[in-house]
Amino acid sequence: MVAGTEVRHPIADPSGQPTGRRRRLVPVLLVVGWLVGVGWRMWLSRHVPLPIAHTDEDSYLHTARALAGGPGGFSSENGPLRRVGYPLLISPAFLGERDFTDSYRLVQLINAVLNATVLPLAYLLVRRLVPVGRAVALAAAAVAATLPATVFYAGVAMIDAVLTPLVLAWLLAVHHWVRRPGPLAAAGVGALVGVFHLLHSRGLVIVGVHVGLVLLLFLRRRATPAQVLAAVLPVLALALANEVVIRLLGDRVYLLGDPPGGGTVRAVASGAGLLRVGAAVATQLWYLVVITFGLAGVAWAGAVRLLLRPAPTPASGPASASAPATASALSSGTPATPVGTSAAGGGSAADEAAIRWTVGVAVVTSVGVAAGASVILAGITSKPLDAIYGRYVQMLAPFWLLVGVGMLVTATPRVRWRRAAVAAGVLLAGATLIAARLAWVAGRGHELRYGGFGAPDLMALTGGWREFRPFTGAAVGVAGCLLLVAAVRSPRWRVPVLAALVVVNLGTMQVITDRLVRPMVAATAPTPRVADLGVRPGDRVWASLGVQWVLRFNLSHQVTWADVRWFVDNPPADAEVVFVRWAPGAPDDWDGTRHGFVRLGGNPEQHWAAWRRR
Repeated sequence: MVAGTEVRHPIADPSGQPTGRRRRLVPVLLVVGWLVGVGWRMWLSRHVPLPIAHTDEDSYLHTARALAGGPGGFSSENGPLRRVGYPLLISPAFLGERDFTDSYRLVQLINAVLNATVLPLAYLLVRRLVPVGRAVALAAAAVAATLPATVFYAGVAMIDAVLTPLVLAWLLAVHHWVRRPGPLAAAGVGALVGVFHLLHSRGLVIVGVHVGLVLLLFLRRRATPAQVLAAVLPVLALALANEVVIRLLGDRVYLLGDPPGGGTVRAVASGAGLLRVGAAVATQLWYLVVITFGLAGVAWAGAVRLLLRPAPTPASGPASASAPATASALSSGTPATPVGTSAAGGGSAADEAAIRWTVGVAVVTSVGVAAGASVILAGITSKPLDAIYGRYVQMLAPFWLLVGVGMLVTATPRVRWRRAAVAAGVLLAGATLIAARLAWVAGRGHELRYGGFGAPDLMALTGGWREFRPFTGAAVGVAGCLLLVAAVRSPRWRVPVLAALVVVNLGTMQVITDRLVRPMVAATAPTPRVADLGVRPGDRVWASLGVQWVLRFNLSHQVTWADVRWFVDNPPADAEVVFVRWAPGAPDDWDGTRHGFVRLGGNPEQHWAAWRRR
């Protein structure tokens, strides 16, 4: 990913033990690391027995329950952006008769198992893109797998838990397809893109990038008509599968979301609207640089250099695999082979082409996802705009961190510092832009929304739990980047420094758990449980809109045998149990005696009670 004059040849793996033993050790370490990652994620989620990310979690869980043959419920999705992939994935957790908390734990386990695959996927990716030793690749993969941006959503029923490994798998598949073209490789890429579309509306951006990639490869004679067909058919098949499942669900899951339309158009159909969207896109990209300790900025600096450099002309014969050329391209040949040799028999031109196309796809995807999210969020006029909402781009953080590590390890000292300067410039310019945006909005008597799910890792790294601290974030990113550049000069310091980043990630996740997750659980978990109040399977249960909405949702989840509908004041005639507001002495305290109910209990501090009809 660097010019030939800017690269140092990678140091071969030490030969203190037989090569075969080292090769066997890596898979063992990856499997053990994956198992440890699953356990760590489940340990982090031990404090979360009920959803805290409303209403997204509620929507996925209701749909999953309906797909498993149980009752449905509401979904906050809208028709055009509705997806069933994640509910299908977690629906086995709702098979059989079990307490909601047990089903929720199974959902967390499914998330943890899939989310922890970031470790082996990251290792494979860095070994394909960067000529580094196994130890450095393992350490870099461990950093990527423990990033809070990777791990945070594994503890809740959110699609983001599985999108991060899917991004790495997709980019690996793109690299393989370009390097070894064939219908099977093309079909693999198409299948992963189709899964994206099946999972989330962000998949629309991925589908758009995929279409552009297929067309460009075809026009440049890198893909045959058979490969084009193989790359497109899986996407169409999975898009059709999404529609089929939606039809099968029928009205068991009813939608409460408004389709994007006039509000979205009005939000961007002006100069001021475009500026707001542009500022939101820049904020999300700046956020990626901060949470990767500046490495995303380093990666982008190298990516621009790589993409603007003229593509090499493929050569025939053994000379095409010369060591300097392959080092220049950061060969993606089999890692165990010496630099300058492609285990596939291909030359360095094919290797560099695969890297260029993969990085180019990642760049377009990053900007596209940030822009798409900003446009959609700008059209939601019922809520204040976000100061930052990094959730949609978090799935790309591990990839850019890995590329950034490669950009530092393989470059000369002068190039390292030059790229670090670019990253620092991005961080400082972004912080200045964000501070100006916040001041401009505040000067007009408004404020931008700033919440826990917007950027939890940024909150922890900057101590900004109640206010956005852009310059503190820039300082964190610059400091991390400079330390990394100084440390990687010596090969013996590379693994220890990357291991230190793993420790930082572990500590950051613990801070997020203590300062953000556990308070959310305390504020959103109704006590006591409805089962302890005598609410039994088979009861016809309704909930009043007078109960605070988060508590109402979590009370309703415990009624696993029915869809709990809502009423305003007078309960329906068929209601046997109702959840209502309990506010002693307040005018809106619900008196069930006048409706023929008797109170079972509840929590006056949380302002809810359960009543049963006499």
